Amino acid sequence: MSEPTGRDHDILGRINDLVTEERDLREQSEHRLTPEERRRMRELEESLDQCWDLLRRRRAQEEFGGDPDSARPRPVSEVENYRQ
Repeated sequence: MSEPTGRDHDILGRINDLVTEERDLREQSEHRLTPEERRRMRELEESLDQCWDLLRRRRAQEEFGGDPDSARPRPVSEVENYRQ
């Protein structure tokens, strides 16, 4: 696989930021999350699913000779509950 493009670096940076926020939220809340924290955790998980999906599709486009910039984020309803 070739080196990540600038856009891939942006997506990976976003993933890193989301993971850090998720970890921080879990650590500060210890055992119980407030309703607002649970809502934010869901948002973080959904955003992470979208980012990983976009990154995988960009890499597949590039690998098979397509334009990685043609890949766009898919709606949460489409990427949620994917089996890894």
